Amino acid sequence: MPPRQRLSPTDRRAQLLGVAAQLFAAQPYDEVLMEDVAERAGVSRALLYRYFPSKRDLFAALYRQVSDQLLASTRFDPADSLVEQLAEGLDAHIEYFAENRNTVLAANRVLAGDRLVRTIMDDELDALRERLLGVLPIGDDRARQAVSGVLKSWLVFVQVLCVDWLIEPHCTRAELRDVCIGAVLGAIRPLLDEDPAPDWPR
Repeated sequence: MPPRQRLSPTDRRAQLLGVAAQLFAAQPYDEVLMEDVAERAGVSRALLYRYFPSKRDLFAALYRQVSDQLLASTRFDPADSLVEQLAEGLDAHIEYFAENRNTVLAANRVLAGDRLVRTIMDDELDALRERLLGVLPIGDDRARQAVSGVLKSWLVFVQVLCVDWLIEPHCTRAELRDVCIGAVLGAIRPLLDEDPAPDWPR
């Protein structure tokens, strides 16, 4: 074990999450051991457990961090077209999924029934739905409720489709992104008075 560095609690927690991110991305969830995280971080297991009482708590904290980072990279800019905004957000998510396959599969398969991990994913989807509602040309409350319900289902569709794509990538990232864009535009157009994406299909 390398010499332990003196870090503030905030910096130590960030360091442990950084190490965990590397290990969970490199190995399936079941193969990551808390002992390995402690050794890679240069700390004792006792110190690691002070910050994260279990592997599930460590993973949940990591996935919360990932979710926050992905949300930060998907800020919708009214200056861009809806298709440009959708493409940018989907590209960020698909890139993370592709580069962190084991982490994503752990959250969506191994820990799919875990309440805390599920809450983190639901919070992210709810935040994305609210952002999309904020940039769509929605006329009244009835239309807003209808579009909101469609977006909720579409976001789950995207999540499931991307996880399946990780396991069996039958198309390119660009094709996956465009399938998702086409699906949401086709679903919400009948509910809106104004076409939200006259530039689609290209």
